[in-house]
Amino acid sequence: MMKLYYAPGFSSLADHIALLEAGLAHELVRVDIGTKQTESGRSYLEVSPKGYVPALVFEDGELLTENVAILAWIADRAPALAPAGALGRDRLIEMLSFIATEIHKRFPLYLTLPEAAQLMLREQIDQWIGHVAGRLTSDYLFGNAFSAADAYLFVMARGAAELGFKLPAPLPEYVARIEARPSVREALRRETGNC
Repeated sequence: MMKLYYAPGFSSLADHIALLEAGLAHELVRVDIGTKQTESGRSYLEVSPKGYVPALVFEDGELLTENVAILAWIADRAPALAPAGALGRDRLIEMLSFIATEIHKRFPLYLTLPEAAQLMLREQIDQWIGHVAGRLTSDYLFGNAFSAADAYLFVMARGAAELGFKLPAPLPEYVARIEARPSVREALRRETGNC
């Protein structure tokens, strides 16, 4: 069975949600990002030399890392998790890449800066979160169907709110709607014991 290496409170939650939405059997392996150890005591660097989550290890030992790659792989196996149409997969990759490069990548730096230096990054994060909020004209990013990109945006928007960012409309309702999905509640329960 494939294994998803995750850490509670990290972006690997998006991959966990997508795996559950897709109905793909998997094992979870918790990683302590600080010590780079798995829950069994194995060095996580032996699994993924990058040292961060997510990592998806297949039954044959192949390793896939990075949210964009893993979420796209999951959507390829569960086409309902990608938008329809000739450019559906490309639109999914476009949105996953945008979330990864314009929103997600700024948070680790933001969290390491002194408070006085966070202002510029906060403005950039607000700008890009506002941009994606402006795209939400339906329940989800690509209309009325939940996609792998929604799993990723949900994790980023939820994390931003927990850090004190004010989410523009309609993101608060969007986050609440996604948080109510059975797959999301199950992923949160598995990872944190809550819900």
